[in-house]
Amino acid sequence: MILFLLAFIWGSSFILMKRGLEVYNYWQVAVIRMFVAFLALLPFVFKAIKRVPKDKWLYILGVGLFGNGIPAFLFTKAQTELSSSLTGMLNSLVPIFTLIIGFLIFHTRPNFTKIAGVFLGFIGAAGLIYFSGENSSDTSGNILYTLYVIAATVCYAISLNIIKYRLSSVNSMDITALAFTSIALPMAILFFYFKVPQTTLEHPQAIQALYYLLILSVIGTAFAVIIFNVLIKHSSALFASSVTYIIPIVALFWGIIDNESINVIQILFMFIILSGVYLINTTKQNNKELGLSK
Repeated sequence: MILFLLAFIWGSSFILMKRGLEVYNYWQVAVIRMFVAFLALLPFVFKAIKRVPKDKWLYILGVGLFGNGIPAFLFTKAQTELSSSLTGMLNSLVPIFTLIIGFLIFHTRPNFTKIAGVFLGFIGAAGLIYFSGENSSDTSGNILYTLYVIAATVCYAISLNIIKYRLSSVNSMDITALAFTSIALPMAILFFYFKVPQTTLEHPQAIQALYYLLILSVIGTAFAVIIFNVLIKHSSALFASSVTYIIPIVALFWGIIDNESINVIQILFMFIILSGVYLINTTKQNNKELGLSK
């Protein structure tokens, strides 16, 4: 249920981002999203500082950079040149990189069933995005911008594994509050460097766009990251990363509400995605093999 709630929130974030981009540029949207999320979490920071051991602070900085700060700019930069369909397909690489990094750095030993689930989910997500996008055949884009998205998915994978294997004893709210605090100063500087206040004062539709971005920042970022961290701690890094497979399903259903049609091929790929997620979230016995039992 947490996985699907998270997918619903992040799958619905694209429309909010689109409304914000009608006034602000990509860099400004990224800065607003990160900085406002920090402000929303500020009331929880002081207790978190007292509760979290100092030997965990470096890991939390890693989560702040790799899980939030760096990907926010990589994705916004990439979407200036890449189609949404290609970006969505590349975003579905997160579970694959989570699997690889977990194996190489954190010495996890996923079984064949979980590996099969990861690749099955990726095939389903890529297929669903390809056959659902308005410009499904448009996957053009400079290779450099493609690498921006791939780099962002690697960052997410690193953060996922850090939370699961280095911060499992830390409260999810504390992780989130301190992670955004760790990047707050550079975001505050960039907030003024990219002239966010000036754009807000000068553009006639800025207040409405800012309203959408506030929802995106508080609900789609701060709250979503909190429940995402809860999901990681109470399941596995692989299962939590599979949220990137569910997001295209949410986007598809938003399209249905907006009177778009759904075909048999899309239903088939939805079934493939859910089958992959099911395989990733295998039995407790398999979790013990991964060292994930409580």
